[in-house]
Amino acid sequence: MGTPGCSAPAGPAGPAASAGKTPRPARPPATAARAAPVADPDLVGDAVGRSGGAGGKNSSGGATLTGGTGGTGGAGGAAGWLYGSGGAGGAGGAGGLNNAGGATGGTGGTGGAGGSGAWLYGNGGAAGAGGNGGNNTSAGTGGVGASGGTGGNAGLIGAGGHGGAGGAGGNQTGGVGNGGAGGNGGAGGAGGQLYGNGGDGGNGGAGGANIAGGNGSDGGAAGHGGAGGSARLIGAGGHGGDGGAGGNTAGRRADAIAGTGGDGGNGGNGGLLSGNAGAGGHGGAGGSSTATTTTGTPPTGATGGNGGNGGAGGTAGFTGSGGIGGNGGAGGTGGNAGVALSVGSTGGLGGNGGSGGLGGGGGSLFGNGGAGGVGATGGNGGSGIGPASVGGNGGKGGVGAAGGLAGQIGNGGSGGSGGAGGNGGTGDTAGNGGNGGAGAVGGNAQLIGNGGNGGGGGNGGTGADGT
Repeated sequence: MGTPGCSAPAGPAGPAASAGKTPRPARPPATAARAAPVADPDLVGDAVGRSGGAGGKNSSGGATLTGGTGGTGGAGGAAGWLYGSGGAGGAGGAGGLNNAGGATGGTGGTGGAGGSGAWLYGNGGAAGAGGNGGNNTSAGTGGVGASGGTGGNAGLIGAGGHGGAGGAGGNQTGGVGNGGAGGNGGAGGAGGQLYGNGGDGGNGGAGGANIAGGNGSDGGAAGHGGAGGSARLIGAGGHGGDGGAGGNTAGRRADAIAGTGGDGGNGGNGGLLSGNAGAGGHGGAGGSSTATTTTGTPPTGATGGNGGNGGAGGTAGFTGSGGIGGNGGAGGTGGNAGVALSVGSTGGLGGNGGSGGLGGGGGSLFGNGGAGGVGATGGNGGSGIGPASVGGNGGKGGVGAAGGLAGQIGNGGSGGSGGAGGNGGTGDTAGNGGNGGAGAVGGNAQLIGNGGNGGGGGNGGTGADGT
């Protein structure tokens, strides 16, 4: 017991930790929360379908002695494995302008291909368009238009991508020289291995025009349409692309010819099990003469361009209708020739009309044959001007195409009608009208069904009255 009124003395300090216990380690610093697991996009895609990126557009070529070539469009990216569409291909760049003598306008860049659809489900990407050819502002040829890209293929289920359009040929705006050729359209992509339609083919590019009117200068030939993509098991084939129009010419001489129209692309085939085949594309119109020839002894007008032929319809598989054949393109008009005092001037010839495309066959078991395409009208002849002038003859009408064969059950396709001949041009002696094109036979039936009707022949063109 302590002394009354006094505090007890303080004892010695205790140990830092209780006897027999291990010291507690310090708490580790806080860490970030664990991220949620991310699905592999190559397996499942994202919420809206993982699309491949679009290819970039490339810039135009520069204006140099010979125009620069346009850049190629980038290909679209492929989609993820499970779900998603392929990316679109980029457009090709335009060819550069030529503004110096004797050189050529730049060539357009090729369009990029569309990307593939996802393996399980997804559409193929659309392809990019080809770039236009560069114009020529001096003597020389316009640049060539580039081809469109090919549409992407679908995966197991989905539609094929559309093919890209061909670029237009460059114009000749400054002197003697031809317009540039148009580019071809790209083919459509194939439909899904199990189910899906094929993509449509791209249209062909127009031929460049000769605008300046140099002697003997031609219009550019047009590009052809791309083929439609085929279905694989179940689905419809894609349509073939249309051919481009031929370039006009202002050339003022008998050897100047307007550009030929492009042919239509063939339609894609229907699926092996079921599906209608695609129609063929239509042929492009031939270019026309846009100037009057006043030189030469005697002056003679330029010739109109021939129209392009229609593409054939695709063939069905087991069941389905055959594709309709495309129609031919019209022939271009011939040029006028002469002045009031010219003696013996002769108008230019009209271009011939294009023929129709064949109708496709129906499915091997069941299906109608496709109708044959119709032949196109021939171009009119140009006028002769002055004493003893002669009008140009009209072009021939295009021939109709045969209808497609039916399946074991089904009707044969109708044959296409022939096109009318072009009218003759005016003159002291009238030009002759062109002959009409022949109609085609209808397709046969096989086991059960009617045969197709034959096509009618085209009317002959009218000879113009003498002046």
